[in-house]
Amino acid sequence: MMKFTKQNFFFLVGGMIIYVVDIGVDFWLASRYFCQGQYSWSILILCFRGLSSIITQIFSYEWFKNDWEGTDTGKLKLVFLVHLFHCGIFIRYWFALKYGCQVAFKQTSSRGASEANPSNFIQKQAIDAVTDINMLRVFKTFFETTPQLFLQIYVLMGHGKTDFYQYAAIIMSFCGISLSMVDYQTSLRKSLPDKDEFHMLSKFMYLFYKLLTITSWILSISLITLLSVRISVILLIFLWICGFTWTLKQHTTFCKSKKMEYLYRTVVGIILIFSFFNIKGKRTKVCISIYYATHTVVTLGILFVYMFWKPCIIKEICFTIVSILTISSLVLGIIFLVVYYSHFHPTTYCTCSDEIDGVAGQKDRTKTGRFQNFLMQ
Repeated sequence: MMKFTKQNFFFLVGGMIIYVVDIGVDFWLASRYFCQGQYSWSILILCFRGLSSIITQIFSYEWFKNDWEGTDTGKLKLVFLVHLFHCGIFIRYWFALKYGCQVAFKQTSSRGASEANPSNFIQKQAIDAVTDINMLRVFKTFFETTPQLFLQIYVLMGHGKTDFYQYAAIIMSFCGISLSMVDYQTSLRKSLPDKDEFHMLSKFMYLFYKLLTITSWILSISLITLLSVRISVILLIFLWICGFTWTLKQHTTFCKSKKMEYLYRTVVGIILIFSFFNIKGKRTKVCISIYYATHTVVTLGILFVYMFWKPCIIKEICFTIVSILTISSLVLGIIFLVVYYSHFHPTTYCTCSDEIDGVAGQKDRTKTGRFQNFLMQ
């Protein structure tokens, strides 16, 4: 089993601080737009924040309920109340910091631990607690951080007026996406026995692959939104339908209840609008090739539409600069993708995935860990 180190502990503390700062920046940005009379943008920011919080609270409470099944119901009611006030993530940070501190600083206690090997048990508790947080942060990234980054880029491109708080929001969005992606992949390596350790060079390759492809796609969506909000909405809905349909065909069994499973598949469909995820832990060379080939075709199509159909808008939005950034981000992102999967991605896949995704996996979900049924990269 991989170890939870002091470095992991300090990164966890840093992640919690960034999470709190990000909440403050969101409300500050919304208030600034509201004071300027830009009510629609202010409402959109609050909607992104609210929707992301609702989704994370629902899944967080569901996981607590599954993990604590058969325990004190009074304790579970208190946890429900905390989640009702949208503070569930802080309970998870508390457990992660508690177990992480015991492991990283050698303060291992036998309380609640396995008599055979208490150190390994608490080690697993710490890794599982951080893993749950990182799964929830993936939801937050694609429900709040990425849409907000799209909104800020759209505002800058469409209205030209820039303020410090807009740049602050963009920087926080990029930081949030970067940390979420790297922490997600790190937790995956720690949680699955057949995955190699995530070294620094691998992290950079994975980070640039994700960040550049997402940036290119956000710029493309911003361009099509400037052209027509209706077309942009139709495109995003169509892409979500495609992602949701693909998820249905994968027959995922991440949640115990059917309602939660369909919510999970809906969430995955939204995530797939912005970035590719392998949700079954199997080889997806063909799927990922089709996914990014489609993104490339759509991106080039949007740029051609501007050049031939709407030349009058080109000067207003510095089209040349935006198009160069869009194409270069896409090309570099795909290059990092190819390099990462060729030299840094583990070649082994979870051989027990079929069993885990089946009935046996549902019975021992807590023992095997949620990550083996979650989005796999």
